[in-house]
Amino acid sequence: MSHSAGSASPRPASQRLMHLAVVGAAALVVAGGVAFYYASKGARQGVAGDAITVTIKDGVCDPNTITVAAGPATFTIVNKSDRALEWEILDGVMVIEERENIAPGISQTLQAKLKPGDYEITCGLLNSPRGTLHVTPSAASDAEAARPALRAYLGPLAEFQVFLVTQANSLVKVTQALDGAIRAGDLEKARQAYQSARTPYKQIEPMADQFADLHNTIDPVADFLERREQDPAFTGFHRIEYGLYTDKRTAGLEPYSAKLLADVTALKDRIRGMRILPEQIARGAQRLVASMAATKVAVGVDHYAQTDLADFDANIAGVSRMMTLLKPVAMTAAPQVVADIEARLTDIDNALKSLRGPDKFPAYDSVNGDSRKALSQKMQALADAIGKFNAAVGLE
Repeated sequence: MSHSAGSASPRPASQRLMHLAVVGAAALVVAGGVAFYYASKGARQGVAGDAITVTIKDGVCDPNTITVAAGPATFTIVNKSDRALEWEILDGVMVIEERENIAPGISQTLQAKLKPGDYEITCGLLNSPRGTLHVTPSAASDAEAARPALRAYLGPLAEFQVFLVTQANSLVKVTQALDGAIRAGDLEKARQAYQSARTPYKQIEPMADQFADLHNTIDPVADFLERREQDPAFTGFHRIEYGLYTDKRTAGLEPYSAKLLADVTALKDRIRGMRILPEQIARGAQRLVASMAATKVAVGVDHYAQTDLADFDANIAGVSRMMTLLKPVAMTAAPQVVADIEARLTDIDNALKSLRGPDKFPAYDSVNGDSRKALSQKMQALADAIGKFNAAVGLE
């Protein structure tokens, strides 16, 4: 859970930047206080009741309108369509919970801790009409509104916000370089910029993918679109990847790189104004790693560039950073949970290092099934370890 970064030596011109950084950090601390206020009103996890079955067929949820009481709820998602699908609970554009890659004829169970309000649910492909989830107040949610403030999380929240903003700024900068290389028609430079841009995005993915509208334009995978690579909704990183590595050209990619740049800029702005709850950090990390364990490690998502190992490495670096920020708060209450998470992170780091070549990671299609299975198991062990964190420190 440790993370180190080099620091540049002081320069006279840096004084103004340092001043702005201090002001920005102070603003982030205030933002952390606001986030803490909302966190103090969150509900503790209880025992979910009977599962609510949602059947998806022909792009429609049955039932299409669901009402549940606030607190823990369990949903069983049944895929009766002929395509793999995702099921998400959305609060506006924010993803509350999700299940990915539900195969045809298969059902998966999802547990969510829900606050009172109205939410949307996805019903198959990304462009299918959405259903409605009504969450009514309950005695448990009213009682939890009085939960005491957890001031120890103010520092980690502010530091996490700084980390997110820094990575988002880097993402915009390298995406500008990608757009410039595509417009210049420089295929090799565009490929290098594409791979560089993936790193900051993957490091902040646990938070970035909560903005469903932007996530679905920045990083959609063709597998989940009706017409796959020919679908109009196939945009963002993977559309550019397809052009650079399958078509092997930059021509025609200019509209996609321009849109990607606009979308990551919008993401940066949203991240700057994000109000993060303490429990979101571990929950976001756990959700991402569980998704990697369940499907991404097995089949990959970088189908054209085969750069999945670099993506995984960046994802784990981001998760490690997130858990490191929470470590000082958790050491007294849950030292064993912290130690388990650190051990699992080290295990994955060593596994990735063993797959790395002298200069870079190999193409993912050269990684055999046994290695993928072993890596997937290590990811699941990490997801399970992180999944214990919030309850261990009293956040659930």
